[in-house]
Amino acid sequence: MSSFRTVCLRALLVAVGLNTAPALLGIASVAHAQEAVRGELGKPLQQAQEMMRAQRYKEALAKVRDADRIGAKNQTEQLMLDRMRGAAAQGAGDNETAARSYEAAINSGRMPAGDNVKLMQALAILYYRAQDYSKAQNWIQRYMKEGGSDPQVRALLAQTYFLNGDFARAQKELLASIQNEEKAGRKPSEESLQLLVNCALKQNDNSGYVAGMEKLVSYYPKKQYWADLVNRTSGKKGFPDRLVLDVYRLRLASGLLKTSNDYMEMSQLALQAGYPFEGKTIADLGFKAGILGVGAEAPRQKRLLDLANKSAAEQKAGLPAAEAEATASSDGNALVELGYAMVAMGQADKGIDLMEQGIKKGSLKRPDEATLHLGIAYATTGKKDKALKTFKSLKGNEAPADLARLWIVQTNTPMN
Repeated sequence: MSSFRTVCLRALLVAVGLNTAPALLGIASVAHAQEAVRGELGKPLQQAQEMMRAQRYKEALAKVRDADRIGAKNQTEQLMLDRMRGAAAQGAGDNETAARSYEAAINSGRMPAGDNVKLMQALAILYYRAQDYSKAQNWIQRYMKEGGSDPQVRALLAQTYFLNGDFARAQKELLASIQNEEKAGRKPSEESLQLLVNCALKQNDNSGYVAGMEKLVSYYPKKQYWADLVNRTSGKKGFPDRLVLDVYRLRLASGLLKTSNDYMEMSQLALQAGYPFEGKTIADLGFKAGILGVGAEAPRQKRLLDLANKSAAEQKAGLPAAEAEATASSDGNALVELGYAMVAMGQADKGIDLMEQGIKKGSLKRPDEATLHLGIAYATTGKKDKALKTFKSLKGNEAPADLARLWIVQTNTPMN
């Protein structure tokens, strides 16, 4: 988790300009307050300012301390000293002195509102660096209450909850932060989405994990995220065995079919489901890639290919009778299944037409699965717009809708 903390903090520091400009937090009001600052105090402050501009922070801090020894300071002088001390100490790496000085400046009640928010932001980061997450949370919350709106600061709040072991609160805060980013038309950071996934993982929340991974893959379509998401989706409690073939179809489309077992199992499942041309195609691909037909399992793999070829030939010969029977049926189940089989054998337009007729006829055993298969037929034959529209019509958290959401990602951003 330390890697998350380091990466996210670095991103935040760059975004808000606190990596390279601590001096600006203390200098902003010096010029405007010259008339209220005595000369004997103003001179070392001006010297400290120049040293900070040259990034000589330790020397600048020593100069501020020289100025602080001057007695009978008025409120403006004290505020200026606190801000300058905080900025110099921050640059010098003395976070304790920086935090104490910034808090004194804020608590004076004399800070301009905009500067107040900047110092609260700096305090939150200082305490975060010091791993004092409770204080970091307090200052981030004050920052937001005062009107601070940097989304990365809010994301830092979620990290403090996470690092304190409050995963539920971190998850809730991250979801709110990510939703705000999306509403504003901005892309949530990869780190925030990774942290959201980790919150779910820490709570053994598989549904939350899958939902977070769906967002992560949508915005950052990396192969390792995609493989994890596909596996997690098919591993959800209650995922039906009959849809394992659909998982393989998704894995094939996204280049995740790798081993001889992958090719063998997908081919066998297709044959068992009544799609011998699909089974033949998968076996052919495996042999062509040199994954099947080698080693000790080669004879068994060759027998599977022979069976697929024989079954495909038989299905092709029986197409006219199968279509007549499906058309005469009182429900659309046979039309949908025959249509998908024809898509698999290369007769895409005819097959899709039969599937559409079957769905329109109705009385389907599993209408959501029929819709999913129609969407897959559209997607795998290059009909992107129809595929997306079909997949998006599937709602909820059941397996067909889960797979449809993955197909939407794959269709929009091919992973292979």
